[in-house]
Amino acid sequence: MKQILITGAAGFLGSHLCDRFIAEGYKVIAMDNLITGDLKNIEHLFRLEHFEFYHHDVTKFVHVPGDLHYILHFASPASPIDYLKIPIQTLKVGALGTHNLLGLAKEKKARILIASTSEVYGDPLVHPQNEDYFGNVNTISPRGVYDEAKRFQESITMAYHRFHGLETRIARIFNTYGPRMRLNDGRVIPAFMGQALRGEDLTVFGDGKQTRSFCYVDDQVEGIYRLLLSDYSLPVNIGNPGEISILEFAEEIISLTGTRQKIIFKPLPQDDPLQRQPDISKAKEVLGWEPKVGRQEGMKTTFEYFKSLSKEELDKREHRDFSKRNTY
Repeated sequence: MKQILITGAAGFLGSHLCDRFIAEGYKVIAMDNLITGDLKNIEHLFRLEHFEFYHHDVTKFVHVPGDLHYILHFASPASPIDYLKIPIQTLKVGALGTHNLLGLAKEKKARILIASTSEVYGDPLVHPQNEDYFGNVNTISPRGVYDEAKRFQESITMAYHRFHGLETRIARIFNTYGPRMRLNDGRVIPAFMGQALRGEDLTVFGDGKQTRSFCYVDDQVEGIYRLLLSDYSLPVNIGNPGEISILEFAEEIISLTGTRQKIIFKPLPQDDPLQRQPDISKAKEVLGWEPKVGRQEGMKTTFEYFKSLSKEELDKREHRDFSKRNTY
């Protein structure tokens, strides 16, 4: 039985990856420090013989006993609310955490896939974004801690690939959604759905003309799975190219939820990307992959998940109090 280590395993995307690799017959070693993840996302796996959980911070030395065939490095704050509150931890997990896991992969002769992001493109001057575009990122903006952590992560990964001959894969992940998203994590889908369920007006930042492209989590997991098992070592965009403006999306959510809320406008945050759409030609060519789940179907499933939350969860404004943790 092949063993895979998944970091950030108690997070939204990490937990779905745990499910997929268990289903594929792997022994899954899950690792998370729970600074933004939640054990409820993986508690259904604890009873399984081929699932282990390590409560560990990957910015510290990482050791896993026995054979290890694959590593998926998904540990990182991923929402603006989180990485603006814990900027140093965000940089550390992208730099020190990635270094530790690359070292582990080298020791174990394991293949490692790192979770990069569309944010490496910054506020793009090329549209749609393809893997050859170098990006337009403000290194010293508040958002820069996440963007630059991921850009460094890509650089050190390619250095290990070229210098040590390590088998590496890089997934540039675009906006992904689905069940287990945190309701109040600052991203547009849970924000809109939470506001609709609480009877609040929907908040649009700027004029709402900025665009996003949303990929359903099952499609994203399939793309990551194929990339890990491919022979391709350069970055690959994995996302849904179906682009929509935030204002149009707010109207879609009002229609989906059957609510009567107004749309209100607030100032656009600094360096918030105005366009986001993946060019997935490379994924189609190399992986034979493209998304299958349409936005209407995926959003309906996601809304049903949010509707199932308790009133306490629905009304919760803060996910974590980071002030009481050593995040430096």
